[in-house]
Amino acid sequence: MSEIKGLQGISEFLGNAGTFFLATEDGDQPKTRPVSFQMYHNGKLYFTVGKHKDVYKQIEKNPLVEVCGFKGSDIVRIWGKAVVDDDPALFEKAKEVLPLLGQIYNEETGLKAAVFTLEDAKAEYSNMVDYSLKKEIEL
Repeated sequence: MSEIKGLQGISEFLGNAGTFFLATEDGDQPKTRPVSFQMYHNGKLYFTVGKHKDVYKQIEKNPLVEVCGFKGSDIVRIWGKAVVDDDPALFEKAKEVLPLLGQIYNEETGLKAAVFTLEDAKAEYSNMVDYSLKKEIEL
């Protein structure tokens, strides 16, 4: 695996991984679910969740989350405080990246998306086969 550099490198890794996982807390129980949308835009890494879903309520209650993706034996984790950005232009950009978002979240369905980034984030790379490769990713 070549070196992963910054948020853009993490975005590229997650994009190549396809599906990755978002972990939140639900009371005293961790909750993990597969997600597939992420975008690197204006120097930040963004994710989306539906505002009608339990995951959004969990993020509101405790915004500390972790995203974990893997491809082959390579693993990338990023964690921090989820901060929602309600700028409509940001959601428009998200729809450009993944048009399906516009089919799900619109006036007709009444569903709204929360676009969020991670503040005070930290990230690491590791490998399931060679744990000695584990290292922090500079953000």
